[in-house]
Amino acid sequence: MPKLRVFSTESCHYCHALKEFLKENNIDFEDIDVSIDKNALSEMVEKSGQMGVPVVEINGNFIVGFDREKIKNLLNIK
Repeated sequence: MPKLRVFSTESCHYCHALKEFLKENNIDFEDIDVSIDKNALSEMVEKSGQMGVPVVEINGNFIVGFDREKIKNLLNIK
């Protein structure tokens, strides 16, 4: 199973949509609220080069935004 982390905030509509998509596909993930966890925010910006959320990390690959097709490809979801 791939290691998947979602960097998000509570107020982000796309973050909620992404997490619902993952739940619907029975994908386990770690949800990290970067509005609370400043160390995670620093890590997200350093690794993705972006300040916006959501950012998804799948086995070390970073996807900025809720890009359903990229996520499906990395997770082998049809």
